[in-house]
Amino acid sequence: MKRLSIKLRLTVLYSFFMLLVTGAALTVLFSLGSREILASVQMKLEQRVQESVEEIRVRDGQVKPDSDFYSVTGDIYLSLYDESMYFLYGRIPHGFTGEPDISDGELRQIRDGNLEWYVYDISFRMEDGRTVYVRGITSVTDAEESFNVTVRFALILFPGMALITGIIGYRFTRRTLLPVKRITDTVKKIRADADLSQRIGLEPGRGRNRDEIYSMAETFDGMLGELEEAFRREKQFTSDVSHELRTPVSVILALCGACLADESLTEEQRSQILLIQRKAKEMSGMISRLLFLSRADQGRQPLNREQVDLSGLTEMAAEEQQMLAEESGNGVKIECRIRKGITAYVDETFYIRMLINLISNAVYYSGEGSTVTVSLDSDGEWITGTVTDNGIGIAEEDLPHIWERFYRADTSRSGGSHSGLGLSMVKWIAEAHGGWVKAESKPEEGSVFTFGMPASGEKREVQKTEKQD
Repeated sequence: MKRLSIKLRLTVLYSFFMLLVTGAALTVLFSLGSREILASVQMKLEQRVQESVEEIRVRDGQVKPDSDFYSVTGDIYLSLYDESMYFLYGRIPHGFTGEPDISDGELRQIRDGNLEWYVYDISFRMEDGRTVYVRGITSVTDAEESFNVTVRFALILFPGMALITGIIGYRFTRRTLLPVKRITDTVKKIRADADLSQRIGLEPGRGRNRDEIYSMAETFDGMLGELEEAFRREKQFTSDVSHELRTPVSVILALCGACLADESLTEEQRSQILLIQRKAKEMSGMISRLLFLSRADQGRQPLNREQVDLSGLTEMAAEEQQMLAEESGNGVKIECRIRKGITAYVDETFYIRMLINLISNAVYYSGEGSTVTVSLDSDGEWITGTVTDNGIGIAEEDLPHIWERFYRADTSRSGGSHSGLGLSMVKWIAEAHGGWVKAESKPEEGSVFTFGMPASGEKREVQKTEKQD
């Protein structure tokens, strides 16, 4: 199950607690409201009955109420009785069929069928000495039903309120987490572009306090600045050291050549000088690669593109490596499967260097008498090349790291001229041409290195991604 984002989780949490608090508040309000409504009905009933005695007069020897006595105020019905409980005047509510006895000054709740009523009686002595009774009746059921309508209406509105709460919570959470999204997008862009000069740049607006997220972004920007400076110093150090080492290595090579020209050297001395010369040449090659990568890192490695015959260049590179393989005596054979007439707008020198690195690696890690296959093909839009060997292969856990500088999957084979910089150069050259490179391998079965370049020489980011996938 896919995990919910922090934004959705905070929204759900916010909505849950808001609805929980709202539901608890409504429950308390409805509980108290029901009691208050019934208490209010009782108070109004008592007040109306007590006020009604002022509307009763003796006229022409008869007890007669005013016209207001007959009016129904607040759903309260009034009726007048004599001492013998004979009904004289007033109104009885529809549905009230009972005839309860008079209970002076007592408020009673009486059930009549499915309905409940409040009944309140008081006695009143007239001017002529007669005693009359005033009864007030009001419906408890109607009061409760009115309150229940309010409750049902609130329950109907509750889902809408929950939806509105969720929307407001989501918008509020999204707005709160926008800086986090900006931080994430910046980090992704830095990773994609390998550009440490980018910054998050969150600046609180006027009158806004710096909260924890803004402080985190500011700290992150500071860290990026420190990392950028550290990498800049590292690149500069690599460049400076490589430049400084070129002169002493050149002197060593020159002196080795001069010494080897001396015919008086013994075989042991000549062997030792040849070893020094070979190691100095390896060091010179490493220095050259370091300078190349250093200039590439600093954006100072230009491409001199021109329309070239890639088919011919690939064949030439393969033939050169075949001769070197024969000189080494390892018996590796290089086969070519190259389509004729493939041309592209590339840097010829860099393209040859990329091929040499891939083929020499394949030859170096192949067993005696094995075969390395070099192929080149094109579909009109992309040029695809592969270098396949059946050598020792690369472990699955090592594959993601082979493009890193100085990384060597086969640490037991530390001799030779392979310093662990060749594949880093291959990756840079392919991507500098708007292309890509990938590797597939299984231990003891061999490896396949595949590269692609746009035939037009233009960068095609979308196709590049599709090819690698």
